[in-house]
Amino acid sequence: MTTPLQKWVQEVSDLMTPDKVYWMNGSDEEAKELAKMAESEKVNGNPILTKLNDKEYPNSYYHRSNPNDVARTEHLTFVCLPNKDDVGSNNIWMDPKEAKEKMNGLFKGCMKGRTMYVIPFVMGNPKSNYAKNCVQFTDSLYVALSMRIMTRVGDVAVERIGNSDDFFKGYHSIGDVNPDRRFIMHFPHENTVMSFGSGYGGNALLGKKCYSLRIGSYLGYKEGWLAEHMIVIGVEDPQGKKTYFLGAFPSACGKTNLALLDPVLKGYKVWTIGDDIAWINVGPDGQLYAINPEAGFFGVAPGTGEKTNPVMIDTLKSDKFFPTLFTNTAVDNDNNTPWWEGLSKEIPENMTEWQGAKYDKTSGKPAAHPNSRFTVSAKCCPTMSDEFENPQGVPISGIIFGGRREKTMPLVYECSSWDHGVFTASIIGSETTAAQAGASGVVRRDPMAMLPFCGYNMADYFTHWLSFKNRAKKLPKIFMVNWFRKDENGKFMWPGFRDNSRILKWMIDRIEGTVEAQEKELGLFPKIEDMDLSNLNISKEIMEKLLSISKEEWKSEIVMIEEFYAKFGDKMPKELKDQLDILKKKFA
Repeated sequence: MTTPLQKWVQEVSDLMTPDKVYWMNGSDEEAKELAKMAESEKVNGNPILTKLNDKEYPNSYYHRSNPNDVARTEHLTFVCLPNKDDVGSNNIWMDPKEAKEKMNGLFKGCMKGRTMYVIPFVMGNPKSNYAKNCVQFTDSLYVALSMRIMTRVGDVAVERIGNSDDFFKGYHSIGDVNPDRRFIMHFPHENTVMSFGSGYGGNALLGKKCYSLRIGSYLGYKEGWLAEHMIVIGVEDPQGKKTYFLGAFPSACGKTNLALLDPVLKGYKVWTIGDDIAWINVGPDGQLYAINPEAGFFGVAPGTGEKTNPVMIDTLKSDKFFPTLFTNTAVDNDNNTPWWEGLSKEIPENMTEWQGAKYDKTSGKPAAHPNSRFTVSAKCCPTMSDEFENPQGVPISGIIFGGRREKTMPLVYECSSWDHGVFTASIIGSETTAAQAGASGVVRRDPMAMLPFCGYNMADYFTHWLSFKNRAKKLPKIFMVNWFRKDENGKFMWPGFRDNSRILKWMIDRIEGTVEAQEKELGLFPKIEDMDLSNLNISKEIMEKLLSISKEEWKSEIVMIEEFYAKFGDKMPKELKDQLDILKKKFA
């Protein structure tokens, strides 16, 4: 008997007409064979993968992408729900019928002369009730191997799907990597994504942002859970007690560094569960529980080094999984190792920059692309929590929201209620980074760090968030942070990185109720004497500046918030409008 999965594979094969159809089984032997093939196959004269120094970086390969394909292409990313109003101003809409005609036209015969890789995979522990079954097609060996790292690929997914037709359907082809023929189409109501013309992770690894967030957020809205752009960590105190946090930050704002934090405070440890995505459900006891649906890290390389993130450096040099991939970094030719800005103080003398030319140190240009990446298995991480595979997830006591702001936003404060926390998360403003296509350094509103990833109308998304005060019996505390505040000379006032553990300790003290807070216009602020600043050379004056609020800056901020809220029209929930009115009165 032909299963719905087999029938669909045949239909797609008939459309794309590959020379060969290959079903991935997820084994180590298969991965090694695919890597060998990727070393021998060339695109634009370059091997798909090049082996790196196995002593320094075991099981590691280098990939150079097309220079026009190095970041998410948000302007070519569409959400195709039947009703345009359900998509919202936060997404670009296209009629589903029109979108499918466009994509089927691009897909027709696109794999002629190529192999179509069928990738069955599970997002989350296959034993978890929260896990989801998925299948993706691709004609890219790089994508196929990346999906092996980032998800649980293989026969386990096929077994879970069985005779059901309830699984995510992901269509992908790199096509001719032409920006004029590049589209990422989401059909949340059909649990489907069609992506053509890009090999970049966020556009091509369909289990990542496309499914885990855009489709996942819509499924969560319909099914009563949340799919979020969040880290999941456990913070262990000197007595061995673990407190679990979620944290939402826009790309390249320190998510991975916090997820793999090595605390400066003696006796504290941070255990990693996820560095990018969390699926959050209400548990049987009425508390929020989170799982990380991914199986690996797709991290930004620049800025990652022994000082900023020693745990990630150890992760990248682990031999516990095959393979690890580096994309669009530079290569130190003397050692055959990847290099990027922030990896070391010394710039190697003999390097190939990310586009393949010999690097000129006097050029002033970066050797690695600012959005160059590493893709590495969670199994390689020395601080991976024992709870990583827990089918029920971990109980969440605190949620941290943050962004990158040079001024306006204080270092840290606690929100006074669930409604206030959702409001605070909804007004996050952050400076854009190289992870987004377009200009860097522009402040844009990025609620819950989900603006590019919410697969439906964000006003309905806010309403969904607010509903958890009625769904859950015990809600976590919500905190706001900004590690990036600068002084009048343009210098960062807070050291950040490992010292952010000091902020986590204050949050735990608030959760445990062992310290009081002082109420200010924005929320509940720490008393400086309650913060552990031991062995930190920072003055009380600097701390006061970090926790200060400028009335004039906030008057301007409120105007921008009103403009942002106006984009959602009458759908904006009353609770958030009321919170905005309260804020306006405080700064009147």
